[in-house]
Amino acid sequence: MTIQDSGTARPAGRPRSEKAEKAIIDATLDLIGEGMGVSELTIEAIASKAGVGKTTIYRRWSNKEDLIVDALSTLKAPLPELSGTSVRDDLISLVDAMRQESGDLRSRCVMNIAMSEADRYPRLMERFLKRAVEPRREAMRAVIELGIATGELRADLDVEMGMAMISGTMLWHTKWGPAGGLAPDLAERVVDAVLRGMTAS
Repeated sequence: MTIQDSGTARPAGRPRSEKAEKAIIDATLDLIGEGMGVSELTIEAIASKAGVGKTTIYRRWSNKEDLIVDALSTLKAPLPELSGTSVRDDLISLVDAMRQESGDLRSRCVMNIAMSEADRYPRLMERFLKRAVEPRREAMRAVIELGIATGELRADLDVEMGMAMISGTMLWHTKWGPAGGLAPDLAERVVDAVLRGMTAS
């Protein structure tokens, strides 16, 4: 959460600079992507790479953890708009967003490095997951629950297990899939494979 988000007033005469914030976010992601772990990352290093003073960073983020959460969150694309007319179509939209995100090598590298320190920084990772991942989980849960309510999906379906099957299969492909990239139709194939066991008879 940035200082502005928390409602703290900014000092008079110091207007928010979107250019500076972008430079700081980019610098944070670049340093992590270059192999600098969360523990090694410092406000000094970020300020130097972004070409700003440390005070510019502290006016926007109260500490390194807040900045990293904001930076990592920018790697997640906005949730796709869901039509609500078809469980299959909505699930494909959600899963394809995962495919597209994983296609960005820089983002994947940054996330892998950051997540490798999840045990050392559980609060940071918990905040990131709540902000950037949980909304996607809730969207998928809502789609599946609607499918159960409308009769598209089995009435006895274990919603959490269904979510795990879809997300887990996609994560397997994003981490250990072909080096040449993920197939454009991967989302459809994953959803169709899982729906065979979820669709009402």
